[in-house]
Amino acid sequence: MATKPEPNKNPQLPTTSSPRKLMAALLTPLFMALMAISVVNVALTPIGNSLNAGSSQTQWVVSGYALAFGVPLVAAGRIGDATGRRRMFMIGVSFFTLGSLLSAIAPTIEILIAARVLQGLGAGFFNPQTTGIIQANFTGQARARAYGMFGTVVALAVIVGPVLGGFLIQIFGDSLGWRMMFLVNVPIGLAGLLLARLWVPNDRPSAPSAQRARLDLDPVGMTTLALAIFAVLFPFVERSGNPLVWAVLPIGLAFIAFFIAWEKRYKKAGRPPMLDIDLVTKPAFRNGIMIVTLYFLGNTSVWLVIPIYVQNHLGQSALTAALITIPSSLLSAFAAPWAGRRVLAMGRRIVMLGFGLSLTSIVATMLTVTPVEQGLLPVWALAVPLILIGAGGGLVISPNQTLTLASVPPAISGVAGGVLSLGQRMGTAIGTAIIPSILYGLVESGAHWNVGLIASFGAIVLTLSLGLAFTVADRRRELREG
Repeated sequence: MATKPEPNKNPQLPTTSSPRKLMAALLTPLFMALMAISVVNVALTPIGNSLNAGSSQTQWVVSGYALAFGVPLVAAGRIGDATGRRRMFMIGVSFFTLGSLLSAIAPTIEILIAARVLQGLGAGFFNPQTTGIIQANFTGQARARAYGMFGTVVALAVIVGPVLGGFLIQIFGDSLGWRMMFLVNVPIGLAGLLLARLWVPNDRPSAPSAQRARLDLDPVGMTTLALAIFAVLFPFVERSGNPLVWAVLPIGLAFIAFFIAWEKRYKKAGRPPMLDIDLVTKPAFRNGIMIVTLYFLGNTSVWLVIPIYVQNHLGQSALTAALITIPSSLLSAFAAPWAGRRVLAMGRRIVMLGFGLSLTSIVATMLTVTPVEQGLLPVWALAVPLILIGAGGGLVISPNQTLTLASVPPAISGVAGGVLSLGQRMGTAIGTAIIPSILYGLVESGAHWNVGLIASFGAIVLTLSLGLAFTVADRRRELREG
């Protein structure tokens, strides 16, 4: 028997679903995709042993996902804006779920890498639709709260990924445990598809077929930007140590230059560009992209450098290293909704506070390292200053989304969200390639581990300081514009 549609309890939500149901449908697959980034890190050795793969091959289990996630973000946002975001959302979740199943049963490392690429493509397809659907269905304080929930899910995914991976490997053993890590995504993905079908509004255009046939998606722009993103990301995620891979980077920059020129020409000809360059050059949007890119460049690297230091130098277990990060992530999960309730009143000041807490955390951690190494403090003491970076993340990520996308028209919110997500992926890729290499480079050259850690954290301070500078600049813009 068909269920009676629930009445709309929120005038800001033009759908038969309640706001909470809509957010549950959107955030369930998002949690799954973000968890898939970190859960594999603890399983590379078991995967290599199980599939007789070397370290360069197992690294592509991580890199293939990262590349495939980043490349389609903007194009998928544009397609969703033009043809229906729920449709693209469900296609992406379907790809991710299928990739998860193929990863779980992969008989060879090559098939596993291909399945992870499929997973990444799925995540890249539905991720910008999440932002677009939030922008289209919420306004004002309701939208800020929605992004607060978004930030909570990001923080929880960071917690659950490594801990779940280690737990499954411990329960099921090395050979089966890593397969279970992928298999758990299958029922979550199927549930996500069902919830999307029931609770996400069907926004597919109802134009006549002849009009849809004339739909202009700017295929040259899409292809060029995808190639540019791939070429720019590739050297940072392909960590073979071969310096020739960096030859791809200037090619990517050349593609970006061509893409910008093409999009301007496309718009001048009266056709809808894939990405309106005027949007990217608006101060509020441009500053927001720089803020999130620099924040992820520094912040994400912390959770690679600390486990390396704790395990390789202090001799602690991987589980201990993971547990040190949990208090920070938990506080981030609480800080994000708190910030969501206050961001409209505080504006960029709340993001400035987040950067200030993050910088304080990094400096305090640098001061804690030596007493911990000398045995004056237990290893758990590192978790205390790192708590502040969790609070900082909760005050930066979701408020920055709210403020950056505030002036974006709903009609292009998917592509705008894709650009913002791309900034996160770019920052993560660059940061996790450069910051740990500072630590390793100094240690391998004979420097003490503490020197390497403090130098890498110094680089993080620099990136976060630059992010704070862009935040201050945008705060001044807020004041000028009233």
